[in-house]
This record gives sequence, structure tokens and C-alpha cells, in this order.
Amino acid sequence: MTMTRTLGRSGIEVGAVGMGCWAIGGPLWGDGGQPFGWGEVDDDESVRTIHRALDLGVTLFDTASNYGAGHSERVLGRALAGRRDRAVLATKFGNRSDEATRRWIGTDPSPAHAVASLEESLRRLGTDHVDLYQLHINELPASAALDLVDTLEALVTQGRIRAYGWSTDNPASARTFAEGGPHCAAIQHDESVLRDNAEMLAVCDALDLASLNRGPLAMGLLTGATRNVGPDDVRGRAPDWLVWFADGRPTPQWSARVAQIREALTADGRTLAQGALGWLLARSPRTVPIPGCRTVAQAEENFGTLARGPLPAEAFAQVERLLADLRGAPVG
Repeated sequence: MTMTRTLGRSGIEVGAVGMGCWAIGGPLWGDGGQPFGWGEVDDDESVRTIHRALDLGVTLFDTASNYGAGHSERVLGRALAGRRDRAVLATKFGNRSDEATRRWIGTDPSPAHAVASLEESLRRLGTDHVDLYQLHINELPASAALDLVDTLEALVTQGRIRAYGWSTDNPASARTFAEGGPHCAAIQHDESVLRDNAEMLAVCDALDLASLNRGPLAMGLLTGATRNVGPDDVRGRAPDWLVWFADGRPTPQWSARVAQIREALTADGRTLAQGALGWLLARSPRTVPIPGCRTVAQAEENFGTLARGPLPAEAFAQVERLLADLRGAPVG
């Protein structure tokens, strides 16, 4: 039986591991030629990947209006045609992009944009509602996020969204937003075995929120990736926040960390990626990791975690001992 989780106080049940759909969007460009996507993709393979994910028990698919300037949503909508009832759709708003040029053109936190962006997302996804609608501006002041609550609550009342959340790494902002938003059900934040966020998980516990884990495989580092990536891949010209890669290759210091914990993560026969995802499932009953994948083979590996479940307690404790200096306090 497939392992499931609940999206916080929404009561929406999902497979315990979801599929992140950033990578299937293809290229997106920012100022100065900064890549914001993962390079060229094969849309037919992306559709096959989504279908395989469904077969393996994945129900949550997380995308955004600006992934590939809307291309991710289009491909996801195509893949879920006739299968919408099997999927829980999460998308995001707040980043504007030009579909024709595939360029990011800035952020817009206004209530009017939230409504207009939803209309465009529904059109691309080929559906009449989104299950989880997430603010996609990480550093937005909490006061500006609260200005969106009335609009988001109205969209819930209208049946166009079922719940909403925020993709942010600021626990204080997440708390303020969730306290002010009755149908706020999830916070999406950076979370992996290499970068734990105990403070955010405490907020999720206190306010009955799901913790959607973006970057659960450290942008591919926790899959054992060692090859160079292309110039149209965000990892090839890593922004400041992307610490795992430099000049298109995994950094030596973080690669050494992965080597340090590899044995503990794979002790029960899992792959490294499955171990990293299993750590997240063992970390908290609220976590829902959303690894990206672009191929059927990647889907089979990542979502094979659903059959294996959380990392065993002994292996989890061993990982924590090995990474005690990253956790802010010694692990007993």
C-alpha cells in the first residue's frame, strides 16, 4: 500500500513523496543570461515520467507559473488529461515571465496578479481548480503576504483553489502568514539531509501545516551526480543561494559530506537518492519531499521510496551523528 501524508489542515491526502515539475519546464532566462531552468527537455519523455509517477503512487505534482515560462504547466496538463482525478495539483504565483521569449520579467505580489495568474495556470493545466496555490516570492515581507489572504480565501470560497501556502525559507514569515490565513495548509521550503530547518518544521507542527520539501536531493547532489551540467542549466551558473554546485560541478566540500553519509543512507539496500528521501520521511510526519525528475528511470528511482518508506531509526540516528555539526546542537 502506498505511503500517504496529509497536506496540513486542508485534509487533502497525497502520496508521501510528490513530483517537482521545475525541471520539465525547460529553459527560462533571467537578467544577464542567468539560467533559471534545467536545460532542454523532451516533452514526450516528461509525459511518460508523469504517467510512471502516477503508477508508482505519486499524487502530488508541484509546478509554478514561471517554470519554463508556463511550459511545465502545459506539459503537466497534457500528461494529466483524462487523469486529473488521480492528481493533486500544486502551482505557484508571484513570478512573471514571458511565454514567447521564455524570460523572467520580475515579481508581482499584488492580489490582482494572484487572480490573473491563477486564470492562466488553470488554462495551461486544463483544469477548473488547483488544489494548492502557493505564493512564490521567498523574501516577501509578511505584511505583503497577509495582504493576499482575503483574495486567496475568496478563491477558496469560489472553488477555484482548495488551499494555499507559501514557498519561503523564513519561519517567522511562514508563521505570520499561516496564523492569518484560515486555509493556509502548507509551507514549501528548502529541506534535505544536508540542510535541515528545524525551526520551520516546528512552525508546521504548531499550526498543522504540511512541510513541502523543495531541494530534497540538493539539486541532484544527493543522487550522486558528478558530471558537468550545460550552460542553460541553473546549476551551470549557480546563483548565490545554490551552494551545492560551482561552475557546473558539485563542490568538493559538499561532495565530501555526501560521501560521509552515503553508507548510512544506503545501508538497507536503497540507492543514495532513496536514502536521502527516506531521511526526510523519517524526519517528521509532516514532510512531503518533492524531488524533480525528467525521465522514467529517475521517476522509478525517486518514487521507489514510497515502497521503502522512512529511513530506519538506526540509520537515521547514524546520519545525525555524522552531521551533528550542521544541526546547530550536538545529537545525543
